[in-house]
Amino acid sequence: MLLNPSLLKLYKTQLLLTLVSVIMYWCFAYDLIRTEYIKLIVFYSILFVLFYQLVNLLKHQPKLLEYLAFGCRAVFILAIPNLSQDFYRFIWDGRLILEGINPYLFTVDHFITGNNLPVTKALELRAGMGDLNASHYTNYPPINQLCFTVAALFSSKSILGAVVTMRLLIIAADFGTLYFGKKLLEKLKLPSYHIFWYNLNPFIIIELTGNLHFEGVMIFFLVWSLYLLYVGKWQWAAVVLALSISVKLIPLIFLPLFFQWFLKHNSSTSPKTDKEIANFKLLKETSVFTRIMRLSSFYGIVIITTLLLFAPFYSSEFINNYSKTVALWFQNFEFNASIYYIARAIGYWLTGYNEIAIIGKITPVVVILVTLIITFFKQNKTMVQLITALLFVLSFYYFSTTTVHPWYVATLLILSVFTRYKFPLVWSFVIILSYLAYVNLNKADKSENLWVIALEYVIVYGVFIWEVFIKKAPKKLEA
Repeated sequence: MLLNPSLLKLYKTQLLLTLVSVIMYWCFAYDLIRTEYIKLIVFYSILFVLFYQLVNLLKHQPKLLEYLAFGCRAVFILAIPNLSQDFYRFIWDGRLILEGINPYLFTVDHFITGNNLPVTKALELRAGMGDLNASHYTNYPPINQLCFTVAALFSSKSILGAVVTMRLLIIAADFGTLYFGKKLLEKLKLPSYHIFWYNLNPFIIIELTGNLHFEGVMIFFLVWSLYLLYVGKWQWAAVVLALSISVKLIPLIFLPLFFQWFLKHNSSTSPKTDKEIANFKLLKETSVFTRIMRLSSFYGIVIITTLLLFAPFYSSEFINNYSKTVALWFQNFEFNASIYYIARAIGYWLTGYNEIAIIGKITPVVVILVTLIITFFKQNKTMVQLITALLFVLSFYYFSTTTVHPWYVATLLILSVFTRYKFPLVWSFVIILSYLAYVNLNKADKSENLWVIALEYVIVYGVFIWEVFIKKAPKKLEA
């Protein structure tokens, strides 16, 4: 018999929850339009409740959770993303590279307005990505572009074929995160099932696998890098961190935070293998000068590797175009912000104008100052302390920035897995409200619904304040 009746009876609740989850994911992937707001919220809420129950019920059955994580992702294989248009630009960039054209040098509209169609289905891709994406230079770093090129290589004519290829890459990255995340949790003597708060989370499955956001690939390299750093392979950790930066630039903000790890870290764990014992002993006995040199070498490897990865695309035009595109995120774009919207309202009250250009220049300076304060004045000597510092710095950045797309929260979520903080898990649930921000889109008022955004952030800030400032911390983790 294929199924043992006793096993069916034993796991009947889990099987029922799994079946309902798969059905709901299918509905989400193939029977949902972004503007169907009630349907969107209901489907997502049900999936989140089912996910929470399944992780708690199967936390001692990690293999079953792994199969479930894969099965839920497999549902999306043939689905065209329905909550994001970005994948059309991914396909465009990949096919452009395959044609030998540097994607950083030209906007999509540069070709279209000149009646030049350099890639297959150019007009369809242009229509799909929309005016905003088509009018700006690409901002995706080189390893991200490599993923786009792989998709073009395997499917240079079919949009669905390119989607499937990119989806498989993202799924592979998610399982790489699962592998190294579990290993790191075990090293830190934390429950290994905590990794499923990330890997089985419907937010991750929908935003990364479903909507093809490459934060998943960036996160894979980040977690791998942290694992390598913990086991003493800091040179390789630096290389892998550069790969993470070359998928998405956001890990650049973390670089100062490694200062205490290299200068003050002494392991209080019990290394198991002979190699780990040797690495930790060497780390403990090294002089301050050696530690400074090691830190400098770590930064040097990260920077040089990153520059080498960008080198194939280098030109003076590239520097100009790329810097302009990155600046847009601070000085032009607004979406789902919190502190920035308060600052914007104050600016309107004082001057009568939207002061995003000024606020957008101030925000990075404030973020850098906060990062330096956490770097030098907060205990970051252990791996748990280091990851907690990464979590706080990135949280402050997202709290203060002008634009917070839903998939940005994925990085906070994976970092929280290794800490005692759960506010990113809560945010991964309420972030669905950001899709309601433009609920007035078909009405005269085209602006975001600030009441919806306020509800999202009241919940997130409420949990954040409770966990950070009110809730009594458990015994410190020193690993």
